[in-house]
Amino acid sequence: MVEIRWHSRAGQGAVTAAKGLGDVISTTGKEVQAFALYGSAKRGAAMTAYNRIDDKPIINHAKFMIPQYVLVLDPALAYTDQKIYKDISEDTKFVITSHLSPEELRAEIPALEGKNLYTVDCIQISLDTIGRAIPNTPMLGAFVKVSGMFELDYFKEKMKKVLSKFPQRIIDANMDAITRAYNEVK
Repeated sequence: MVEIRWHSRAGQGAVTAAKGLGDVISTTGKEVQAFALYGSAKRGAAMTAYNRIDDKPIINHAKFMIPQYVLVLDPALAYTDQKIYKDISEDTKFVITSHLSPEELRAEIPALEGKNLYTVDCIQISLDTIGRAIPNTPMLGAFVKVSGMFELDYFKEKMKKVLSKFPQRIIDANMDAITRAYNEVK
């Protein structure tokens, strides 16, 4: 089973991204869960979303997991939220929104020393492509690259269907964000 934990602030799109990823995964014949845990859900409050992926039915519905991937949409959470570093294995891969390189981020955050770390500036990418600081779609592009779970073109084609309720310009901007993050993840 593959488990993914998303850390963000309410309003950054982690729940939407987890569900979108779940929709894409469901097209592959795999079983998938996408769910979130948050309190009052006020914009800006720290929150967590989750995915589970398996070849067989998933009967575990608990929030506890030891994820293979930890995706951090808000760079400040990497500095302030110690829950990001709990319940992980030595193989857990962290993808953190940051303009810093993995080496520079490790130097600033001792908890990342020795961790499998990737960085990508999802906020800047979303500003440049979508026009708003919504880092969820770029993080999906980075996840596709780091996980190797999908070919980029396949993932984008399936995401277009997920985003089909939006105008074409929004879909195109999100496809640009996914591609750019895929190419820029360090």
